[in-house]
Amino acid sequence: MKTIVVYKSKTGYTKKYAEWITEELGCDIKENAALSDILNYDTIICGGGIYAGSMNGGKLITKNLGKLSGKKLILFAVGAMLDEEKDTVPFWNKQLTPEQQKSIGHFFLRGGFDFSQLKGADRLMMSMIKKHLEKIKEPTDEDKGFLAAFSEPVDFTDKKNLAGLIEYAKNGGTV
Repeated sequence: MKTIVVYKSKTGYTKKYAEWITEELGCDIKENAALSDILNYDTIICGGGIYAGSMNGGKLITKNLGKLSGKKLILFAVGAMLDEEKDTVPFWNKQLTPEQQKSIGHFFLRGGFDFSQLKGADRLMMSMIKKHLEKIKEPTDEDKGFLAAFSEPVDFTDKKNLAGLIEYAKNGGTV
C-alpha cells in the first residue's frame, strides 16, 4: 500500500510530526499538497495546525471525500491546547460529521507555541488574546501558562504522541 503524509505548517510543529510519521512508516511526504498529489495513494495522512478553532489543511480531505473513496484517510491536528477529551471532542465535532468521524482516523497531537514565529494576521490575533489574558483579574493556571509562553516558547511535541496514529495507519486500528 502506498502512503503519503501531507501537511501545512506555519510554525514547524506540524512539520516535525509529519517528518516523524514519514520516518516511522517509510512513506512519502509533501507540504502544501493539492488533490492531484494524493490521488495515487492508498493511505493519506493529512496534518495541520489549529488556527481559530479549525484545522489548517483538513479541507483537502473533507471537501474531496467522493474522489478519495476507498482510501484510508487520517487527519492529525496539532495545537498547544491540552490533549483532554473536553478539548478534543468538541474540536473534532466541528471539523467532521459523525459519519466522517467513523471513517476517517483523527488524532490530536500536542504541539507548541512560539510567538516569535507568528506573522501577519496570526501575530495580530495572538497579540489580542495576550491583551485579553493580561486583563483577567483571577487567571487560571492555564491562563498563566499561556501568558508565559508569549515570552518563552513551549514545545510539547513528542514522538510518543504518535503511537495511536501509527497503529491506526499500520493496522486500521480504532479511531
